[in-house]
Amino acid sequence: MTPVVLVHLSDMHFGRDVDLAQVEACEQMLPAIKPGAVVISGDHSQRGRHGELQMSRHFRDRVGRHTPTLVVPGNHDVRWWASPFGIFGPRPLYTKYRTYFGEELSPTLEIPGAVLAGALTSHGVAPGSMTWNLNDMAVKGHLPGSEIERVTRYFQAAPPGAARVLVLHHNVLPGAISRRMGLAHWRRAQRQIVASGAELVLCGHDHQEASGQIDGTVVVSTAGTLTLRTRGGGPSAFNVITIDDQSISVLHMRWDRRQLQFKPSDLSRYGRLRPS
Repeated sequence: MTPVVLVHLSDMHFGRDVDLAQVEACEQMLPAIKPGAVVISGDHSQRGRHGELQMSRHFRDRVGRHTPTLVVPGNHDVRWWASPFGIFGPRPLYTKYRTYFGEELSPTLEIPGAVLAGALTSHGVAPGSMTWNLNDMAVKGHLPGSEIERVTRYFQAAPPGAARVLVLHHNVLPGAISRRMGLAHWRRAQRQIVASGAELVLCGHDHQEASGQIDGTVVVSTAGTLTLRTRGGGPSAFNVITIDDQSISVLHMRWDRRQLQFKPSDLSRYGRLRPS
């Protein structure tokens, strides 16, 4: 197969925390990378304000003129105070996000060599996202059974040999510094992801780039942030993923503060588990 190249961004936080120099540098690099798709896995805004989401939509539209894009909402894009614990239903949570990114909160995208499925994990203050730590309120996410069932059906209907890529916001592996999971009930979520047929997960939330595997089978790309609020004060980063017949590679593109550009850094390669 012709290798599939994906650019994976997350946690851009347009608003107070965005670093426009990084955004511009990333955008300028895309033509040279020639990705088959650009994925932005949530936290487009800092406070879910109209102006912030407008900036993010404008970035998505510029990128989308030349490259297919897929975006999902993050916890910062959800108006959790509009319907805490779902007392007014889920719709008020996503009113502003939908204004700029459309009705679909869990979009799908098919490109040559791969199918991508978004899954909604950002539900505001919701029973499924609660933990015993009150600091997790409106921060943690969860993966409902209905989401994983829909994703599983989509992957089952995909063309033979196409890479199955799951996109969600919250990190599904612990951060190297934070040691925290983004998802509540993460063990169950990991089992569901493995059972779904996903080969690759694209997520963010932790503000530190990483890669790894679930159960030794599902590759995970965790993108960093294009802000100055990186975990541990390290450089910002986004990921470039390459998928071929035999492997899935994750390359971290890290920000060089002196030269004001992203440079290739750590590269991890994993054997590809082909779907049956």
